[in-house]
Amino acid sequence: MTDTDKVPAVLALAAHPDDIEFMMAGTLFLLKQAGWDVHYMNIANGNCGSATDDSEMVIARRRHEAIEACEILGAHFYDSLCNDLDIFYTPELIGKVTSVVRRVRPRIVLLQSPSDYMEDHMISARIGVTAVFARGMRNYPGIPPLPPIGDEVVVYHALPYGLRTPLRKVIRPGLYVDIASVLEKKRAMLAAHRSQKEWLDVSQGQDSYLHTMETFARQVGHMSGVFQYAEGWRRRLHLGFSEREDDDPLREVLGAACRIDETYEADLGTLEE
Repeated sequence: MTDTDKVPAVLALAAHPDDIEFMMAGTLFLLKQAGWDVHYMNIANGNCGSATDDSEMVIARRRHEAIEACEILGAHFYDSLCNDLDIFYTPELIGKVTSVVRRVRPRIVLLQSPSDYMEDHMISARIGVTAVFARGMRNYPGIPPLPPIGDEVVVYHALPYGLRTPLRKVIRPGLYVDIASVLEKKRAMLAAHRSQKEWLDVSQGQDSYLHTMETFARQVGHMSGVFQYAEGWRRRLHLGFSEREDDDPLREVLGAACRIDETYEADLGTLEE
């Protein structure tokens, strides 16, 4: 198979097991249905996701849950790299993620919001951006060392958890994706993280975990003015990633399932020639 006819790939990179499920999974299911190769990676292992069990037990359980979620999606699973709250912008983590990017050779990379309620989320997004940027640098070896790649990539940022910045401002996306047709699959994928669902059932009420996800999707759908349930994306500037400013493969692939937010686009502004 040549580079021109290889199956296109998408890499979803987030901080913790279940982050991808909350804010990205619907879009991933749609790309999977469109014939794309889907890759799934959480930088942290979720070891702090329990008020009762020790770290080793939680790591093993959450890894098993993440693998099960991956199987529901039909995605390739990549092991986590560190404990919760140990996600820092370090050469080691950047190098390891860079090598994953080179191995996957994604056309699309989905990252968390650069502004989110939790530092782990924001630093994961920064690590992902730098790893994609470094993909073609000959003198940046990665960990383990892998040859550089010259593929064009488009980076999209998900909406923050809670749909607000840490300073409470509501964030509107530039691109809405209609996920109503895959909402039940997204729900099943999130439900695979049983330890988190059970933990929150005790503290917040039965199925609160799943209801929260659906509430976010419904709120984003309402923002779109068109869709009942949606996920929202903001496309990163093309510089360092793609030659074309208008390179937007998510919109091209998903077509009618996408809606551009014209207000968002207008707010971006224009430059004088």
